[in-house]
Amino acid sequence: MFDIVFSLLVIILVMTWLYPIIALLIKLQSPGPVIFKQLRSGEKNEPFFCYKFRSMRVNAESDLKQAVKGDARITKIGQFIRKTSIDELPQFFNVLKGDMSVVGPRPHMLNHTKEYNEVTENFMVRHFVKPGITGLSQIRGLRGEITDMKYIQERIDMDIEYLENWNIISDIKICFLTLYYVIKGDQNAY
Repeated sequence: MFDIVFSLLVIILVMTWLYPIIALLIKLQSPGPVIFKQLRSGEKNEPFFCYKFRSMRVNAESDLKQAVKGDARITKIGQFIRKTSIDELPQFFNVLKGDMSVVGPRPHMLNHTKEYNEVTENFMVRHFVKPGITGLSQIRGLRGEITDMKYIQERIDMDIEYLENWNIISDIKICFLTLYYVIKGDQNAY
């Protein structure tokens, strides 16, 4: 119920006026769709199309290579919407579709799920629940590019901590802390 109510509030109060503005800015900067769809690993490792505002020029590597600092594929408006996490807002439609939750482990690209599962412990535990738009890892500063496999293991450990200690109060707290970091800015968001 929390997911549905929260998502509807964001869509009605924010997306109704912000979507046309962001769409126009994306279209003015580069040709291609406004919404970027990418197959990600969901609950029970079932693939689903995750929606985002497109922040990069259309490119052949988008389903294989994650964004890196100074990535030439990212447009100017893309830099802004990624830094502020506005690019994630279309995922509230994923929540309404039942593919995602507001809070939970972040979904990975399919090839990253396969790669990380092979080199880490307990990776697939995170797929016992729906992936989230935000999560414990994000509010503790573990987001963005994976430069070392130890960082993915830290994220997995936090995902497991979240799953073992889940309650509605922690979800609400994570949502407020996510908003705080969006306003404050996150050095790992690029």
